[in-house]
Amino acid sequence: MRVSVIGCGHLGIPHAAAMAELGHEVIGVDVDQTKVDRLNAGECPIYEIGLPELLARHTASGRLRFTTDIREAADFAELHFIGVGTPIDADGRSYDTAQVYGAIRQLAPHLVRACTIVGKSTVTVGTTAQVTALAQRLAPIGNQVDVVWNPEFLREGHAVEDTLRPDRLIAGVSTAEGEKAIRAVYAGIIDAGVPIFVTDPQTAELAKGAANTFLGLKISFINAVADMCEAAGGDVSQIVNILGIDPRIGSGGMRPGIGYGGGCLPKDVRAFTASARQLGADQAAGLLRAAEVINESRTGVALSLITRALGDLPIRGSRITVWGAAFKPGTNDVRESPALALSQALQQAGASVTIHDPQAVATATVRNPEFEYTDDLAASLNAADIVVLATEWPEYRQADPQALVERPATPLLVDCRTTVDPEPWRASGWTVHQLGRPGK
Repeated sequence: MRVSVIGCGHLGIPHAAAMAELGHEVIGVDVDQTKVDRLNAGECPIYEIGLPELLARHTASGRLRFTTDIREAADFAELHFIGVGTPIDADGRSYDTAQVYGAIRQLAPHLVRACTIVGKSTVTVGTTAQVTALAQRLAPIGNQVDVVWNPEFLREGHAVEDTLRPDRLIAGVSTAEGEKAIRAVYAGIIDAGVPIFVTDPQTAELAKGAANTFLGLKISFINAVADMCEAAGGDVSQIVNILGIDPRIGSGGMRPGIGYGGGCLPKDVRAFTASARQLGADQAAGLLRAAEVINESRTGVALSLITRALGDLPIRGSRITVWGAAFKPGTNDVRESPALALSQALQQAGASVTIHDPQAVATATVRNPEFEYTDDLAASLNAADIVVLATEWPEYRQADPQALVERPATPLLVDCRTTVDPEPWRASGWTVHQLGRPGK
């Protein structure tokens, strides 16, 4: 098929490259000419595992190209994916869907033959109906424009894998033609056995918010249990294993730490909570808000653990190395990063903070230029009074504690992501503290 992807960010770029990998001819659209030029040169402005190689392969083959001209996309494609951002609104609770409606207002006047618009962005329930009405009003072909909502379930750091081999597809459709278009564009994925759920649009819209909010609840729940373990002297890692063996629960997402971040979970939990209130489901909203409160408290919990680990040495004046800037491993995205929030809190408390990250130094420097950054893991430890592991990159889990023990002023590690096996570190001379686990 001939496909356009409107919006080339953390969602749009992986989606465009994956559609080319599936055999479609793809044109990506973005308003940023500099970004478009880089993409056409095969240069990837974001980091995702496998994405630079996929992008370079398909821009070179001619199957994938990018433009700032939305008219060109309208003339070229029979199916248009909308992958623009829907950040949290100024009220702090709702989605800002201005970019979605802006994309429709720019695209629709150029639609002169029957086509399908497929929304990928995360939106409030009811958006599909409003987008459909707007597109059909503005398009010369009127009601021959079909709108389907097909929410993405990408995990940042796994966006390519999750697009090409998702665990499920959801299509919120209003017509048989819309369902036919979705089945055609995803034929290779569906034929590989991936289940597809064909629903009405409002169910598809709610499903995305429900999925991310449940994950937020799960993370907040295990963090609450970690706090109980801190108080009681229990071991949260053993509790995770005990709960995880129950097939009704599972251990996925239950890693105690400093909370969730990024461009999806924080806004989706907020917006889903707001939707519950708007729908009059006040008890549900209360439960969901509790997850937010726990997540918002994690920086303070981590600060308390760091303070206890330092003992007589005050945070003010301490040299602290923070391992991690990205909100999670596998990506260079630093939006609402708990690692950077913790770094800010440490600096505000008077510490001198140096940050290491395998991929996100450049993006973090733009967002938080006040910190010192380094790409060299070993050098990041030089003369540090304490090392704080704030993003669970495998580079940290796989680091050789014996080779690093002489680097810091004090071999003291506070693992705020409960990600390292503490025993090899302790055997190498390190003191290790982890959230919700007994320290030694």
